Amino acid sequence: MSVDTTIVTESATSRYVRIKDGELDLQLHYNDAGRGEQTVVMLHGSGPGASGWANFNRNVEPLVRAGYRVILMDCPGWSKSDPIVCTGSRSELNARSLKGLLDALGIGKVHIVGNSMGAHSAVAFSLAHPERVGKLVLMGGGTGGVSPFVPMPTEGIKLIGALYRAPTIENLERMMSVFVYDSGSLTKELNMARLQNMLSRPEHLENFVKSAEANPRQFPDVGHRLGEIDAPALIIWGRDDRFVPLDAGLRLLAGMRNAELHVFSRCGHWVQWEHADRFNAMVADFLALGNTGKFMQ
Repeated sequence: MSVDTTIVTESATSRYVRIKDGELDLQLHYNDAGRGEQTVVMLHGSGPGASGWANFNRNVEPLVRAGYRVILMDCPGWSKSDPIVCTGSRSELNARSLKGLLDALGIGKVHIVGNSMGAHSAVAFSLAHPERVGKLVLMGGGTGGVSPFVPMPTEGIKLIGALYRAPTIENLERMMSVFVYDSGSLTKELNMARLQNMLSRPEHLENFVKSAEANPRQFPDVGHRLGEIDAPALIIWGRDDRFVPLDAGLRLLAGMRNAELHVFSRCGHWVQWEHADRFNAMVADFLALGNTGKFMQ
């Protein structure tokens, strides 16, 4: 792979596309960086103010330098993408949106890195379109279901719900402090960017609440179907995750045919933020392992 030395910024990589898939007719925002032959798609989580860039801005440049094209998709109902009320499976909605985005860009096969909701969406896409998935990296999500060890809903999920209903800086800071093991790693710039994202699109907040009221199980349990996924999968978890407990990662490991698990101690729901350097190196090594450098597009 050739190395791309371009400095990556949010504004320089910002793009829009219109997708149509069945009844879906949406404008999606995405960031597009790098010029590699292989593409890595990064899918963000579900918290208020989330976006591809907010979740993964510490991880894009290392993958671009490693020779990949990197796409961050803002899911429907988040950031600069169109608003939507989801009455069915949010995981499947995002998977269909990703298919629409890839079709519009003429991209056939991709690696997918998903965090939380993004991991649920990556699994849903893999089940629907296995021929279009190279490798998977799943963090803090991938399937729904009840933990036998941790009270549900978890502390973090409760804080997300409170923030959607009362989008204040105080509630945002409470939620963000639970995202990570050490809240000292959070920056004022990160919190202000998420607050700005939240307040600039109040319809996203309102629609998320409406969606949850219409269907409380936005991210269904697909544990019984995990054996259908052949793609190599790297599962990465924080031992101290207060949003999605570690036993969900163990269920993924047990159910998927070709998976491995790495657990970071002193780490919450945001491995890619708290342990960015090690995360970036681990993902790059995993993607490169057995890599021929050729993808069928």
